[in-house]
Amino acid sequence: MTSPLADDRLIVAMDVPNAIAGLKLAEQLGDAVSFYKIGLGMLTGGGLALANELKQELGKKIFLDMKLFDIGATVENAVRGIAQFELDFLTVHGDPYVVSAAKEGAAAKDLKILAVTILTSLDREDLDGALIKSGAIKDLVQERAGNALAAGADGVIASPQEAALIRALPEAEGKLIVTPGVRPVGADLGDQKRVTTPAQALASGVDHIVVGRPIWQAEAPRLAAEAIIKEMNSPQAQTPNQG
Repeated sequence: MTSPLADDRLIVAMDVPNAIAGLKLAEQLGDAVSFYKIGLGMLTGGGLALANELKQELGKKIFLDMKLFDIGATVENAVRGIAQFELDFLTVHGDPYVVSAAKEGAAAKDLKILAVTILTSLDREDLDGALIKSGAIKDLVQERAGNALAAGADGVIASPQEAALIRALPEAEGKLIVTPGVRPVGADLGDQKRVTTPAQALASGVDHIVVGRPIWQAEAPRLAAEAIIKEMNSPQAQTPNQG
């Protein structure tokens, strides 16, 4: 059961070493948090088992952040296997053929396929080193997001700094925008380079924010989560067309 305080728009990233640490964190957060992200770093530490336990035993929503990227047939088969766990979100790279294959694999399931545009830990210098075509990051993100959504993605992963541009796309109508790179005021940026606060992210049109270290590294994780949820429901978090 979730508390009236819990807000599905907050997804807590379980960037902890293993499933045991993940269960401990979930216990600390209790009914204040209803949605968790489990990524590649947890995969060899029991991540899928943890996802299943949180979903089936504790009734939590699960975002499996795998960022799948391979030939279409491999992606389709991988997603079909993951979809059997009845999880909620799964990330793949935003290349249209990858997105299309993932949607085929998720067919008849409620698993939502989210396309990665450009990682929020990257800046233009990083893209140059990876031989990514020239142009402002915001323009490249918007272009990749539009292509991924046209290919059938249920939503995209993007920096909150590009959320408004994505939300303005015709292809984005009715689609999800999920953003990492969110830090409460005064929090350490860690490896993120394109960040905003929770209120700024929601005001820019995102549907879910992903927060990790500011919560799980806090002395009192539940209090940290509750503070973020309070900010998410503040007037500063309202988009211009909201009451």
